[in-house]
Amino acid sequence: MTEEHLPDAAAVAGLAQEAVPGVCAADVRPIAEGGDHASWWVGPGHVARCALDAGGSERLRREVALRELVAERTGVPVPASVAGGDWVRGRAFTLDVRLDGVSAELRPVPDAGEADLARLLVSLAQVPVADAEALGVPPEAPRNLPGLLRRASAAAESVAARGEFDATWLPRLRVPGAEAATAPATLVHNDLKGEHLLVAEDGRISGVLDWTDAVTGDAAEDVAGLAISVGAVAAVRIATAAGFGHGGCARALQLARCDTLTLLSDRLRGLDDSPLPLLRAQLRRAWEPTSLDGPEAP
Repeated sequence: MTEEHLPDAAAVAGLAQEAVPGVCAADVRPIAEGGDHASWWVGPGHVARCALDAGGSERLRREVALRELVAERTGVPVPASVAGGDWVRGRAFTLDVRLDGVSAELRPVPDAGEADLARLLVSLAQVPVADAEALGVPPEAPRNLPGLLRRASAAAESVAARGEFDATWLPRLRVPGAEAATAPATLVHNDLKGEHLLVAEDGRISGVLDWTDAVTGDAAEDVAGLAISVGAVAAVRIATAAGFGHGGCARALQLARCDTLTLLSDRLRGLDDSPLPLLRAQLRRAWEPTSLDGPEAP
């Protein structure tokens, strides 16, 4: 399914009004961030999403059930779907309630928000893996750190050569204790980027969006997401408050640092179309020096 086949604003307005008669759909605007679905603001109170293909449809339908499970068992603020169906045959459509707050890319996360994120990590660990997998959430094995390190080390050279990375930071790539860390599988959001975290005016986390990539697996992946979203120092602080030990925090930092290097390298080589300013900001955050870094890491 290509972008040319996506519905336009008028079609989305019609879908929303058919699904929920009386819904305000006079102002329908596309949302730039969409992943494997096209997202639209629908009036002041709703968000519509249209899956692009069969796989995206499966994930979107699964997300609706998963969000209900998460909200019920954890109290995490997630969007609620008010309607769903197909926008064309075999392509899923949902209409969700729009949550208050702005992206963590646009508003800092203070102490109150950090406490909310720590509770999020604790809550996800308390969701029975069997319950999540019964909804179709797939299990995912922990990523191989030696392989990630090899690719990230090569990426560091090319990124540094372009003036996009300070080579004196490289000792921070290997975080002591990261490769020995193990933990039982838990429910993992698996994409805790800044645009998926809504921050209210009082600094509280008012929404956690886009659960389509959720898996059961390595909880360090969510801490790694926080490292690129709110910074390595804050991520370690949040994870520690949530009960993560040294090994889990170290593994998360190493994952985040490998990812930010390889993603930026891919973008500079034309293999990715992510916004350069965002990738640069994520790299700076993930590479903040922390108490977990060895003494040789500047």
